[in-house]
This record gives sequence, C-alpha cells and structure tokens, in this order.
Amino acid sequence: MLILGAILLLALFLRTYNLFSIPIFADEAIYVRWSQVMRAVASLRFLPLSDGKQPLFMWVTIPFLKIFSDPMIAGRAVSILSGIGTLVGIFLLTDKLFGKKPALFASLLYAVSPFTVFFDRMALVDSMLAMFGIWSLYLGILTSLTLRLDYAMLTGFALGGAYLTKSPGIFFLGLLPSTILVTNIKGEKWKTGIKLVGLWMVAWVIALALYNILRLGPEFHMLGLRNKDYVYTVSEILKHPLDPLMPHVGDIKTWLWVLLPGTTLFAATLGSIVDLKKNWNKKLLLLAWVLGPLLVEAALAKVFTARYVLFTTTPLFILAGLGSAYLSKRFKVPATVGILLLVPISINYFLLTNPEKAPLPRNERAGYLEEWTSGTGIREIAKYIKSEKDKNPNQNIVVGTEGFFGTLPDGLQIYLSDIPGIVVRGVGITITEVDSSLTDAKKAGNRVFLVVNSTRFKILNPEEKGLKLVSKYPKAQRPNGTREALMLWELE
Repeated sequence: MLILGAILLLALFLRTYNLFSIPIFADEAIYVRWSQVMRAVASLRFLPLSDGKQPLFMWVTIPFLKIFSDPMIAGRAVSILSGIGTLVGIFLLTDKLFGKKPALFASLLYAVSPFTVFFDRMALVDSMLAMFGIWSLYLGILTSLTLRLDYAMLTGFALGGAYLTKSPGIFFLGLLPSTILVTNIKGEKWKTGIKLVGLWMVAWVIALALYNILRLGPEFHMLGLRNKDYVYTVSEILKHPLDPLMPHVGDIKTWLWVLLPGTTLFAATLGSIVDLKKNWNKKLLLLAWVLGPLLVEAALAKVFTARYVLFTTTPLFILAGLGSAYLSKRFKVPATVGILLLVPISINYFLLTNPEKAPLPRNERAGYLEEWTSGTGIREIAKYIKSEKDKNPNQNIVVGTEGFFGTLPDGLQIYLSDIPGIVVRGVGITITEVDSSLTDAKKAGNRVFLVVNSTRFKILNPEEKGLKLVSKYPKAQRPNGTREALMLWELE
C-alpha cells in the first residue's frame, strides 16, 4: 500500500505540475465553454448534442467550475481525476488477474507514460473514456468470475458512463461477452452460461438506459449525424479496404512507440508471451480489448489522432506490468524500474517544462503547439484585458477574434464572458479588414481589441487602419523554421 501510495502521488505530481505547459487546445476551449453555458442556463444542459457530442464530461466539469477560479483548471481537473481513476482500475484488475507485483509495475508504467501524462492534463473527454473502459473490463471480469448481480449492475453503470462520454464507448458494450474467457464454469455449464448471459443483459440494459437519457435533449439525432463525419461507411470501406487501414496502422505504431513509449511496448509484448500456456485466456481477453477497437478505428476513421486510441492502451499497461515482473526476476527490481522509467521520465521532463523540445509525433506537435488550434497567449491576453477593465471599470470593452467556434473566440470567452462590460465575439476566419461591428463599437465609445493568429491576419498596413499591436505570443517552431503567433491589436 505504501508503494501504491507513492505511485499515486507520482502520478498526481506529473499531472498537475506546471499545468499550462501545454496551452489551451481548441476542443478544450469548446468543452469548458459549453460547461459554463450549461451551468448558467439549465435548459441548455444537453448543449453538446448540437455538435454531436455526449455531455457527461461537461456535466462533471460544472461543479469544478465552482471550486476553481480558472475555468481551464476546472476542466483539466476532471481529466486528472479520471487518470487517477484509471490507475486505480489498472492496479485492481492486474492484481485480480496476475497478482500484486505485476499490478504495481502496471500502475507505475501508467503513471509515468507520456501518452497518459499528456492527455490526463488536458480538458478532453478521452481520459474519462479510458477510465470507464478499464472499470468496465474489471467489473465485467468480476461478473463473469462470481456470477453476481451487483457486479453486473456496476458493470452496466461503467458501460453507461463510457457511452455517455464518447461514442467509442460502444466498443466496451460489444466486448463485454469476451469476459467469458476468464469464467470458472463448473457444474452444469449450460445453466452457468444462461445465468452469465442474463447478467450481461442486465449490464447492457442499464448502460443503454443511461445512454437514452440523452433523448431528453432536443438534438439527440445529431449524435448519429455527426458520427458520419468521422467514420466511413462499410460500403465505402469495401471499395478501398486497405485505405485508411494501413496508413492508420502506421500512425498507431508511431504513437505507441513514441508516447507509450517503446520500453513499455516492449514490456507489454514480453508480458503477452511469458507464461502463455498458463494465462493464455487472460492475455487473449486483454489483447481483444486492445486490438479490437484499434483495428476497427483504423479501418473506419476519417479523422484519426493519438487521443482517439488512448482508451485502447489501458490493457497494454497490464501486460507491461506482467512483462516487467518477469524482467525483475532476472535483472532485479531497481534495475528493471530504471530501464523502464528512463525514457518516459525524460520525455515527461520536457512535456512539463519545455514541450517544444518533447519528441511528440508530427500531428500532435502541430495541433497542440504550432497551429491555430493551439491557444498560446490566450490566458495572457485575457489577463491583460481584465487588467485594462479594472483600470477603468466604466469603460466597456469589445474584443473581436478570428473564428466563431473553437480556440477563438471560446478560449477568450471562458475567461471574460462573465465580466460585465466585456464582450467577446468572432468576426471572421481570415481577417482582411477591420470588421464593421468593431469600428461601430469604437465609434460608440467602447475600447476595441482584435485577437487573431498571424497566418490569418491579412490586413495590409494595419497602422493606417487604426490598429496598434499590443502584444504578440509566438507558438512552437514549425519544421520549416516559421512560427505562428497569436496577436493582440487595439483599434485606436
């Protein structure tokens, strides 16, 4: 318990230290802004359905908005706690299947994995989905081992939580029967089988009942419509069965090798091989929960990023724990821990202190650090505008931003929307001129600002248009040596 407590503290430290080393991301801004609106207007509690998203993450974020003054910390706290919940689930499941020593190794590897450290620090739904996934598996296994109704009901709640978090939660519902691989069937097998199927039915009914709460929202139909934007139909896949399958398999290999990282992947491979004759059924079950969703997503996904596969990685840490325990018998525990932790700790050092130097995969580096989706400078701009408002409380401020949804204006709105006398609104994607709404606001006596990324700022001779550059926040450098920057202009 002392070792597990130390691992939990290490995991908590890695997920909270310098929490804004990674700037606000586009989807984070959207989710936290939704949470604020849902908190303020009770009739909009199903607002995420309008964009085809399940609302559980936003519902859970709402009470945290009362605890933390910074709304982004509130959103990220939900993911941090989800990550801790996943770690506990991994420990309990590994202990149940393979014993305490593999469980401690599995927990430690999860705690320090750059993959989990990165996403457990972001206000995104994927850490919560991973948590519900590992608990669905753990409780499903307990149901199959004990044939108890209470475990089946708890499994249903975990499955329902996953499905209320994100659409891939349906994978867990489909994979539940695979837990029969660890069932101790004794006596009359057909009676045991019927009872087990009945317990699965209980779990499914509870899960689907929870999911159907969403029908109370007026835009429930958008879930199905928006899913079509993210996946190919079966008929489309039959026309090109290896595309996008093979490119996506290549992406998966890169993500696991770089972020899991490779040392943990090696330990997981070793863990799936050792004692295969003794534990083949348990390992087959874990691999089914990894490879099943991975292959389906790789074959069907139109949009594919590393966070979309986070929920599939949790069983890999269990196998890696088993492989690590095997290595510790040959190289002793301290040497094994040192070998397995050297790479992830070094990557985490850069993630927490200077993420621009972290060896992130290309797409992740671009999306989270380099391009318009990265919110570098947003918190600083919000702080500056607040300070200007405090200097002159009677002066109204209007802030125009590029975009209408996402990093901007949502990233600024989460900090400024509740301050009387400050209005933030989007005025266009590519800014080629000062929007008339901003010039009108200036004529009406308001103080007017414009926030825009440098690559979308196309106004020639801005000083002649009355714009003065107040500040500029460079983002991470691109491979070609250029840098995007978030710019704050004031209309004089």
